[in-house]
Amino acid sequence: MRSELFDPLFADARVSAELSDRAVVRAMLDVEAALARAEASVGVIPADAAAAIGVACAGDVDLAAVGRAGVNAGNPVVPLVRALETALPETAKPWVHHGATSQDVLDTALMLVAHRARGPLLDAVRSASDALAGLAEAHRGTVMVGRTLGQQALPTTFGLKAAGWLVALDTAAVRLRAVPLAIQFGGAAGTLAALGSRGLEVASALAAELGLAEPVLPWHTDRQRVLDLGSALAAVSAALGKIALDVTLLASSEVGEVAEGGEGGGSSAMPHKRNPANAVLVRSASLRTPGLLATLHTAAALQEHERATGGWHAEWETLRELVDVVGGAAGRAARFLPDLRVDVDAMRATLDATGGVLLSESVSGALAGTLGRSAAHDLVKNAVAHGRPLREVLLEAGVDPGPVLDPANYLGSASALVDRALTTHRRDWP
Repeated sequence: MRSELFDPLFADARVSAELSDRAVVRAMLDVEAALARAEASVGVIPADAAAAIGVACAGDVDLAAVGRAGVNAGNPVVPLVRALETALPETAKPWVHHGATSQDVLDTALMLVAHRARGPLLDAVRSASDALAGLAEAHRGTVMVGRTLGQQALPTTFGLKAAGWLVALDTAAVRLRAVPLAIQFGGAAGTLAALGSRGLEVASALAAELGLAEPVLPWHTDRQRVLDLGSALAAVSAALGKIALDVTLLASSEVGEVAEGGEGGGSSAMPHKRNPANAVLVRSASLRTPGLLATLHTAAALQEHERATGGWHAEWETLRELVDVVGGAAGRAARFLPDLRVDVDAMRATLDATGGVLLSESVSGALAGTLGRSAAHDLVKNAVAHGRPLREVLLEAGVDPGPVLDPANYLGSASALVDRALTTHRRDWP
């Protein structure tokens, strides 16, 4: 359902435009026209009939009327075909929708819709990825506290954190880009019987006409293609959700290591707050996605024999909503990540304030050569247990704390890892 109230928050205009009711009907008309051209190209229907069908499909139809008439048929294809017949000359009427069944048209139309929406969705993902690449490069040397299991751990860099976000999002984007979106064409029972021996030729020509993949077999009750698309979309959503969660945690008042740019984020009740509103909305998409994907998985398992009784129907709006939700999250991430503000001083202050705790294990190893492993371990353990700054304890033990507490000694290959992430990013988005 389109919403003037919520779409600006949760949707991306470019993606949503390819998912509207009118876009779906346009895709169905494009499928009917392409089918006629494909059949004419192999001599199954007359060329003049295909031309007339193409002209009829180029016109508009009454969406509301098709929707109302679809109530009795159980899908919108039947009334759409009837509407086309009324616009055709008598000689062309027998050839519209020839050899196809309603599911052929609607499945292919939804794949066409997904194909058209995938372009702007991936554009938004690329913009978000490019912003992350910029953060990784700019902050490869920005030292901050690493956090594991909700607790402060060893030092890392914000550049490496951003590189981790980047690789996950790029990996998901590559997967989504690679999903083959195929035509559906099998006729009444998936045998192409109405076309005799020319069925496979028509299927091949139809795929070429629409720029979609040609499947091995009709997939009326084999919904793996829908699951592949849904799972790839969910992977993008998960990658974006992880980024959004980290941003909200780093932006919390007690941490304050990042903040969203722009003028948004205000609170209606607490004017002192600056909420990470964009990250919150991106995260909401990642919370909605699993339920939508679960519906697709359930529907895929409930596909009786050669035609499903409800499992197919459950996909129509679910798939559109899934594309819309993920597209909205990608679009919002593309808008807010380029303006993400990184507080380098706050990151360093957190690191300096808790150095004794977060460096404990590594400091034990660093001191072992000077004090012996057991003595070094006891020294660090004592400092942590009594809440004393490790710097003081080291000075009392006659150890220069400078080299021991220098975060640079605990970053390992962080910069090299950032380089690998950036190289992979450039490969994934040529």
